[in-house]
Amino acid sequence: MPVLYAGGVRFLFVLLAGLLMATVAHAGDLTVSVRDADGRPMTDAVVTVTPAAGAPRGPIRFPWPLRVAQQNIQFDPYVLIVPVGGTVSFPNLDRVRHQVYSFSRGNRFELPLYTRGDAPTHTFATAGVAALGCNIHDDMLAWIKVVDTPWAAKTDASGTAVLRGIPAGAATLRVWHPRLAGRGNEVAQTVTLTAAAMRQTVTGDFTGRAAAR
Repeated sequence: MPVLYAGGVRFLFVLLAGLLMATVAHAGDLTVSVRDADGRPMTDAVVTVTPAAGAPRGPIRFPWPLRVAQQNIQFDPYVLIVPVGGTVSFPNLDRVRHQVYSFSRGNRFELPLYTRGDAPTHTFATAGVAALGCNIHDDMLAWIKVVDTPWAAKTDASGTAVLRGIPAGAATLRVWHPRLAGRGNEVAQTVTLTAAAMRQTVTGDFTGRAAAR
């Protein structure tokens, strides 16, 4: 059986450390700022990045809860990012009943009328958009963006989203918002990412009608 002497152990340690540093060095962070035509920040825009080599295989998990509550006769949150295959709960926190549905292509579903305290679920199997409505309250509206990449984030009140640990190289950057003018309420551009932290600004026309249910 081979024996590693002190020098050999030291060499192996340096080699492994170098490989680890090389792996880390090839992943960087991207900060995206989304603005309307007048330069105002846009909140609730979904920003995704898909490397040219494709997204890694395996289940995608996000740190936020896969949950859309009904509270004060509104959906909360207004926009939720969900990975393909993710199961979303729809808890009713109101004192009235709700009946949640989506007629969006590829993401059609309907939850039977249910009362306060109930939290039915639905699994989203197709990348795309699910526009949510309530058969009882027509003013209730929200969106679920189902994505097939782990690099996804929603802009905050400052119009900023940060995506971390993206492999360096060519990639497609997409921005989606229910009021963004354009096909599928989305714009896309090719970017070349590096190991260094990068910033990108995306400007669009957000005066369009909200995406149809």
